[in-house]
Amino acid sequence: MRNLLLLILFLVWISPAADAQTFQSEAYALRVSTVASGLEHPWGMAFLPDGRMLVTERPGRMRLVTPDGAVSKPLTGLPAVFAEGQGGLLDVAVDPQFNANSLIYFSFSEQQNGLASTAVARAELSGSSLKNVQVIFRQNPKVPGRNHWGSRLVFAQDGTLFITLGDRFDYRDQAQNPENHMGKVVRINTDGSPASGSPFVRKAGALPEIWSYGHRNVQGAAIEPSGGKLWTVEHGPRGGDELNLTEAGINYGWPQASYGSHYSGVSIPDEHAERGFREPVYYWTPSLAPSGLMFYSGSGFPAWQGNVFMGTLAGKSLVRLVLSGGKVVSEERLLQGLGERLRDVRQGPDGWIYILTDDKNGRILRLERAGN
Repeated sequence: MRNLLLLILFLVWISPAADAQTFQSEAYALRVSTVASGLEHPWGMAFLPDGRMLVTERPGRMRLVTPDGAVSKPLTGLPAVFAEGQGGLLDVAVDPQFNANSLIYFSFSEQQNGLASTAVARAELSGSSLKNVQVIFRQNPKVPGRNHWGSRLVFAQDGTLFITLGDRFDYRDQAQNPENHMGKVVRINTDGSPASGSPFVRKAGALPEIWSYGHRNVQGAAIEPSGGKLWTVEHGPRGGDELNLTEAGINYGWPQASYGSHYSGVSIPDEHAERGFREPVYYWTPSLAPSGLMFYSGSGFPAWQGNVFMGTLAGKSLVRLVLSGGKVVSEERLLQGLGERLRDVRQGPDGWIYILTDDKNGRILRLERAGN
């Protein structure tokens, strides 16, 4: 009997709820617990229809995580990943028709002949393997460097795929050039072809898959459920992180306009509209380093339905934004006491919020209402 009691106490001690922390928000008392740990710099996650999660690790591994936190061995079949600097295996998305086709999509840093760029591949998930892996998009051109890959993937309501692409750091001026993919958001069909109805499909001197341009390093993207519009967040330089309503054919100004300054200290004009660029909907100075982005629509937090949630790296908090009339009318910073870099945020099928921490011993966290 004594041994059984010790076993029960041990199981309680290692259970995810045992490390739960509580926080207070404007609307709710919150509980944060660990679903899974031991993930090396996880970057992206996506829920499968059966409730399991696909999670990427930046060094080049993808795993399956069950709702109770069991973490699989790395899936086999991934292509070679250039895991240096900010690069590696990055975002992952599940095909809207997954139950029929078993397809997933993932972005990664791809190196060829000493040069590298962001690439996106499609594969069939079969047990613990990825099969029929096909690269459907490559950022053009490939260049030297290890930073600013962008890489968030999000499906539009019509089934086309948005891909966010960084300016590759040393090539920021190319964000204004529609003849390449640097500092762009692109929109493609799931076979990699340019999606019809995009603004540059029939325009000379521009790549047909480009949706918007003048971006620095977009690492968060989400579709607004009520209208299907694309919203993104991107890193500014020294300050000037931006939330943008990211619309077809629009130039968002980087590097000609920003509410931040260059790392050298050289200022950047902050006049966007006056210079023909789109103003951000909202911006942060000093920088929070925005990451994953999500619109909340679940039943777990009724007062937060329609709100935007954004992970932050330097800010080490989960930011909640209230939108009204296309503007941010309220901001709340949650979970600051965690003291962790938050890489991605997703709504789970259970109505709670799931968060990835960016760390060598990264975790999947679940955010619930305390007392449930």
